[in-house]
Amino acid sequence: MLYYSRGNKNDRLDHEDIRSGLAEAFGKLGKRDKVLVLPPDYTRYHSFAGLLTEITWKYYGKQLTDILPALGTHVPMTQAQISKMFGQTPPDLFRVHNWRSDVITLGEVPSEYVHQISEGKVNYSWPAQVNKGLVEGGYDLILSIGQVVPHEVIGMANYNKNIFVGTGGQEGINKSHFLGAAYGMEKIMGRADNPVRRVLNYASENFAKTLPVVYIHTVVENTADGLVIRGLFVSDDESGFLKAADLSLEVNFIRLDKAINKCVVYLDPEEFKSTWLGNKSIYRTRMALADNAELVVLAPGLHEFGEDKEIDRLIRKYGYSNTPYILEQTAANEDLKNNLSAAAHLIHGSSENRFNITYCPGRLSKEEIESVHYNYGSLKDMMQRYKVDELKDGYNLLPGGEEIFYISNPALGLWASKDRFQ
Repeated sequence: MLYYSRGNKNDRLDHEDIRSGLAEAFGKLGKRDKVLVLPPDYTRYHSFAGLLTEITWKYYGKQLTDILPALGTHVPMTQAQISKMFGQTPPDLFRVHNWRSDVITLGEVPSEYVHQISEGKVNYSWPAQVNKGLVEGGYDLILSIGQVVPHEVIGMANYNKNIFVGTGGQEGINKSHFLGAAYGMEKIMGRADNPVRRVLNYASENFAKTLPVVYIHTVVENTADGLVIRGLFVSDDESGFLKAADLSLEVNFIRLDKAINKCVVYLDPEEFKSTWLGNKSIYRTRMALADNAELVVLAPGLHEFGEDKEIDRLIRKYGYSNTPYILEQTAANEDLKNNLSAAAHLIHGSSENRFNITYCPGRLSKEEIESVHYNYGSLKDMMQRYKVDELKDGYNLLPGGEEIFYISNPALGLWASKDRFQ
């Protein structure tokens, strides 16, 4: 059922619009006694999910007993991050999800189904895993809050990804990521219907119907005047997500008439501290880059490859090589077989030898960057050459005559040339 729907590419929802929209939806839900909120973590700071969570807490008061950020494999949020993102929301409401130990399995999506929808790319069953609190916590309302935006693993972020990946377990996360990578992320990004989403939908329809989940979706555009909320959609089924996904394609998907030869991406140091997250600079631009193009990634906060120690080790061991090599290594090595999300990430972060990637890190050495098969650039030199305070998103002509395409935050969109996205 769709409880609230508002949004178009020209709409601008302010704080009062969001408050009244949520109040209307919550009113339709009726009285609830114990509420759990599942917002994204700090890596989705720009989603406005922090504001929506704070408004939700003010509405429900003591009935809102727990907030479980949908961490997935990410590190827990710090108190400073919680305060900045969630405003006045009491910090003692926040819980931490551990993807290795805090989960239960609701059911298994059959291997035959996964093999069929992946067009034969993988052949394994998929466990529908969630944080055990969702089942054992006694909640009569679970509110999943987040932003719908193009995504490299799931096509369009959010909806039941927040449940099965954000609060999921090691095996489920690993297999879902690998499914998307093996199928081909360029066939998935920007599409609400794809093999990974179908697996999650199968799990929702067959194993999770008793969970009292209601989904709250925002659509956010990065404009010249700053971030603008273009849409708010609330539903207990797929309807709100599909409306949000359609709007997101209008405001977050930039189709270019020609491919980019030189792209410069800036990674906010508060948000991007690892290539595990920072490689959105690669995922989200790859379909816009010409053959032999150069992608320059300005990453002042970069100090590690993986947030998880084991994933960091695997990235350092295998590097961002091409897909055939990573698939071959995955088949031959137990450490990658047992950590398929890492294998998927290595595929996602490769240029497939089609374009060049120059990483300019704040706190990783030249040797470290080059050891994972990226080119190294001096952050100091590149920041002097590409003055981010003076650049605008899109094409820029520099004083020396160099033309670049600049992106200030790759997490907020998807870029593609018209010939590479059908």
